[in-house]
Order: sequence, then structure tokens, then C-alpha cells
Amino acid sequence: MSVALVIVAAGFALAIALGLYARLGREMGLEQWTVGGRGFGTALVFLLMAGEIYTTFTFLGGSGIAYGKGGPAYYILCYLTLAYVTSYWLLPPVWRYAKQHNLYTQPDFFARKYGSRALGMLVALVGIVALVPYLVLQFKGLGIIVSTASYGAISSTTAVWIGAAALTAYVVVSGVHGSAWTAVIKDTSILFVVVFLGIYLPVHYYGGYEGLFTAIEAAKPGFLALPDRGQSPTWFTTTVLLTALGGYMWPHTFASLYTAREPGAFRRNAVILPIYQLINLFVFVIGFTAVMQVPGLTGPDVDLSLFKLSLATFPPWVIGLIGATGVLTALVPGSMILIAGVTLVANNLVRPLRPGMDDAATARLCKILVPVLALVCVGFTLSGGDTIVQLLLMGYNFVTQLFPCFITSLMRRNPLDRRAAIAGIVAGVATVAATVLSGFSLAKLPVLGPLQDVNVGIVALVVNVIVTFVVAQAVRAGATAAQAAE
Repeated sequence: MSVALVIVAAGFALAIALGLYARLGREMGLEQWTVGGRGFGTALVFLLMAGEIYTTFTFLGGSGIAYGKGGPAYYILCYLTLAYVTSYWLLPPVWRYAKQHNLYTQPDFFARKYGSRALGMLVALVGIVALVPYLVLQFKGLGIIVSTASYGAISSTTAVWIGAAALTAYVVVSGVHGSAWTAVIKDTSILFVVVFLGIYLPVHYYGGYEGLFTAIEAAKPGFLALPDRGQSPTWFTTTVLLTALGGYMWPHTFASLYTAREPGAFRRNAVILPIYQLINLFVFVIGFTAVMQVPGLTGPDVDLSLFKLSLATFPPWVIGLIGATGVLTALVPGSMILIAGVTLVANNLVRPLRPGMDDAATARLCKILVPVLALVCVGFTLSGGDTIVQLLLMGYNFVTQLFPCFITSLMRRNPLDRRAAIAGIVAGVATVAATVLSGFSLAKLPVLGPLQDVNVGIVALVVNVIVTFVVAQAVRAGATAAQAAE
């Protein structure tokens, strides 16, 4: 057994041990299991939010898109900054409302705000559809990390099964407490590993950043800029807008807001998180360094660029440390996604259909569903071939359709009612689904010129807003006519 495999195995063991330890002294009812008893301070809330950001997407997908696409990778840096800035104003009122009404999930918020159980169930369905590719992303990344870091001793398929078992074990036992405790080690590790690689690799191969970028520009002119077509400035702008609006629309991100002890934690984190996410710059540098050193990676294999370069550079014990860190980047967000997914099913799909179901029964059902959802996502992981970035963007297209009725719900006088909200979400999600299933894109319509590069999620969002507005106007017109008739 290689030293790398031993270190990676130790990473797994540490994550499981921390997850199990986190439940000591606590009765894991629904509130403790899903939202940590609403008692997390600024530091733990920060780590949970950072835990959702620095996932296998950051560890592998960020370097992969930098390797495969070049300049378009910068969209990641932009959308996260915008999402954090808006969180300063958006999140405190959400927390206060959730605290006042004892909410557990994102659909709870929508159902209560609009007085509609049907809307809550619709939001839950959208969330589940979006969460599955996000969890697949974590399992896919985990398979890549463990297989590569173990020098092939463990196959990616075996690694996915081991990861699913580990997640299931500590999610069932500890819920969100396990995620928070493991996030402490994960963020410490990723900060050290990514910054080290992002500094050492370009210095080692090119003598510094100037040498790196000069070499890439000489070999691949324009690679570090946005292309005129495809992932052009139009694509960049619309993708940043889409993902920034959808940043806090993910069910597991939304639910993590409920864990805070007080709303000031969000404003403090809104100041820190934009600075903290500059770690992504080091991730991009790793991908750029790999362009010339490990050429020839295409398709889903671009996600291997970080590890291919590391394998060519470092001894096994360093590869083991990188691999162990990568394992944590999959397990922490993966656990939160599992918690959110099963809670959506139990609390927002099953519970409304069984009015006598209490919190204790809901908590039991959540834990029963954990291995079920894990198995479903393992199945998709082992059969899918999309790159990590593609999987994430697909999920964003779905969850961002919740944003219009979310933002209006925070207004003093909400101009929408449940019918307009439901119609808009259905129209937006249907547009996304139709384009994904048919393979349609605006690029097939050359008459649009630069607009053919608009992210299809934005097109769906525009359809969403138009339908929402039309239905809202029709509802108001109907109400006015009814009053006149009286």
C-alpha cells in the first residue's frame, strides 16, 4: 500500500470520525439534525458557507475550466463576489423570518410567504432536480481524486461507493453538525494546499507568474482572453448574472442560513467571503500551469489537470495530502446536499400529504431517505459523462428560476400571489428542461449575432419573468372585475 493511499484513507477516516463526534451530547431531532438547533456563531456559519463554495468544483472544476477554456474561467471569480455582496442585504431578513416561523427548509420559506402548500411542493421538486447533479458532481470529483491520488490502486467506481457509504454514515448520525465540524478541517486544508500549489507550480516550471503567462500567450495566443464566439463576453456576462442570482437559491445554501444564532453573522461574512474566495485565483493558476506541462487532456479529462500536474511534480506523500484535502472538498458539501435533499422530500413532499406527521416522524424519514438519495446519485455518477462545470451550470439554470418570486417576497408589499409565482417557476423550469433535453442553444440561431451566446438559463429567466408578470396582471384584472361586479 502506497503512502499516498494511506494518507487519503486517513482523510476519509478523519472526516467520518469528526462527523460522528459532532453528535455527542445532542439529541438529533429535526431541528438539530437539519439546522443545528439554530445556534451556530459567525465562524461556523462562515465555514458552512465556505464549505458550499470550496467543493470538488473548485478543486477540480476550477482548474479544469482554466486548463480547457482559459479566460472564461474568470466567471467563477465574478459571480461569487456578486453573490456575497448581495447577501449583506438579502440574508438577514430571510433569517429573521425563518426564526419567527420556525422554518427548516427553503420550500418552507416560499410556502409560508405565499400561503401556498402547492408552491412549497413545487420549490421542493425544483430543488431536488437541481441537487441531484450537484451531488453527482461531488461523487464524480471524489472518484477522480481518490483514484488518481492512489495511483490507480482504488478505481474511481470503488471510490464513489466508499464516499457514498461514508457520507451516509455520518449524515444519518450527525446531520448538519457533522458537516460543520468537518468543514473546519476542510477549509484549513484547502487553504494551505491550493495556495501552495498556486505559488509553487508556476515558480517551479516558469520562474514565476510572468513566465507562465508569457509562455501560454506565446504558445496559444488569446487563450487567456474571452473568445469572440462561444464563451464570449456575452456568455460571460449572462453566466455571471445567472449564477450570482442563483447563488443563494440552492436548497442546501438557503437552509444553512437557518443555522445562524443571529443575523449579524451574515453581514460579517459578506465582508470576509469576497476576500476569501480569491483562493480561486490560485486554482486558475494551477490549471494554466498544466496547459503546457500536461497537454492533450480533452472533454471530461480536463478535470484531471490538477492531479496530472501534481503527479508529474511531487512525491507520493504530497499527492496523498492533496488527495486527502480533495476528499474533504467532496464530503463536506456532499453531506449538506444530502441533508437538504432528503429534508425536501420528507418535510415538503411527504409531510404535506400526511397532516398528522410530526417533527420526530419527519426526522426519522429523513434518515431513512439518506441512503436512498445517495444510491440514486451514485447511479447517475457512474453513468454520466459531463464535465464538473457543465453539471454545476445545469443545476444553476434550475434554481435561479426561484429568484424572481424570492426577491418580490422580501418587498414590503409583494406584487405577486401564489398563482403568478407558480406560473413563473413552471415556465422557467420548463424552458430549461426543454433546452437541455433537446440540445437546443441560441448558437444554432446565427441571425441573433452576439446574442446567440446568451446563457440559456437567462433566456429561461426572461420567460419566467414575462409569464409571472402576465399572470400577476391577469390576477389583478380579475380581482378588479370581481370587485366592480359586486
